[in-house]
Amino acid sequence: MVEHTVRSYDKDLDMLERRIAEMGGIAEKMVIDAMDALSQADMTLGHQVVTTDPRLDALQREIEEQAILTIARRQPMAVDLREIIGAIRVAGDLERVGDLAKNIAKRSLKIGLEARVPRAIVGLKHMNEVATELMKDVLDAYAQRDIERARAVWERDAELDALEDSVFRDLLTHMMEDPRNISFCAHLLFCAKNIERIGDHATNIAETVFYLVTGSTLPAERPKGGQGYDAETTEIAAP
Repeated sequence: MVEHTVRSYDKDLDMLERRIAEMGGIAEKMVIDAMDALSQADMTLGHQVVTTDPRLDALQREIEEQAILTIARRQPMAVDLREIIGAIRVAGDLERVGDLAKNIAKRSLKIGLEARVPRAIVGLKHMNEVATELMKDVLDAYAQRDIERARAVWERDAELDALEDSVFRDLLTHMMEDPRNISFCAHLLFCAKNIERIGDHATNIAETVFYLVTGSTLPAERPKGGQGYDAETTEIAAP
């Protein structure tokens, strides 16, 4: 980050950086913990993920308020303005990642200890590992202003799309094999969509990094690795 003559401006930007880093750490842990809660039927951990979300929401509001005050006081231009707009965008995506992790945790609580199909979770765990890697890499790219790393995350989203299609087919197979699997696997379908959307937010952050550094945008169409399934008319959040 370029140093400015007005030291207080640098302090404003540093504060935004620290808050984004804090949000990123919380969001990453929520994603990991939510899947652990689901796969291990850990009700305590599921509740912990749900109760962590308000902290992420509060940080987003703090970042937005600080960014608006900084714009009002400093009237930044060019790259300085992109830094602040970038912080607002990234904070918004991280808040949504937290919401999606919370949704998975809520599903784990709703499922509880009902009849499970352990092998049905294998593909979902793989999806979550990829999503977690994308989050880690894109947050590193943001911290280092590394556009090549950001582009790699943007391109790798296709892998997560393909995994979602594979998980969808596997879960349908489990449901057709035994009707008793339907309830459990239906919950997992919603979790798979939430994980895929976490990947979408990681690519959003990658696009923000590219814009922040270059002032230009990546192509409008992202690479796609699967056909996807239509869940747009279905509520993703768990009751």
